[in-house]
Amino acid sequence: MIKKISVLKSDFIGIYVRVHEDIALLPKNIEEEAEVDITQALGVRPVKMFIENSYLVGSLSVMNSKGIIFPGTTEETVGSLDLGDRNVLFLKDKINAVGNDIVANDKCALVHKNFSSKSVREIRDALDVEVVKGSIGGIKTVGSVSVLTKKGMIVTPSSSEEDLKFLGDLFGVQVKQATANFGSMYIGSSVLANSRGILVGESTTPIEIGRIEDALS
Repeated sequence: MIKKISVLKSDFIGIYVRVHEDIALLPKNIEEEAEVDITQALGVRPVKMFIENSYLVGSLSVMNSKGIIFPGTTEETVGSLDLGDRNVLFLKDKINAVGNDIVANDKCALVHKNFSSKSVREIRDALDVEVVKGSIGGIKTVGSVSVLTKKGMIVTPSSSEEDLKFLGDLFGVQVKQATANFGSMYIGSSVLANSRGILVGESTTPIEIGRIEDALS
């Protein structure tokens, strides 16, 4: 299933929402219609929050089935939420938009090149995966230019064939190039997906939808 939505009147839905197979982290002020679309299309349980009084929940969180990571200053605001049986890491690093700077599944995590060695170790322990520093298409904010599910991965069109092969080997899925929201390379900020469904920003064109669906379905 693939559907167009907006969140908080924005087509960049991935900035505000973080999803996995079982849960969706949503800003507390999300519209009811958008919440229903997300929970029904992706088959997830909603968890509503602010992160340090911010509604940019997607940019400020990342998870796989084993762990979830937030910026290091957010423990008081999210520590009491039901996040399932996951390790929870409050990462203290100068890079704090962890959703933009980490992409992970249950096999591996690719992270911003400027994370400290200590942070890399903590990410590894929280997500229980190998951690590799790198970029996608020359872009260090790897989470903002990719979407990864059990079924596949989409990445910015600036990615080379070498990038696609590297990422496919790293995560164990097929990797294809795509844009969303009428040509935006920031695919991670424009698409929400898991193995059950796909949601895209309202500005996404039929051609873009076809490419995204082909890669992630």
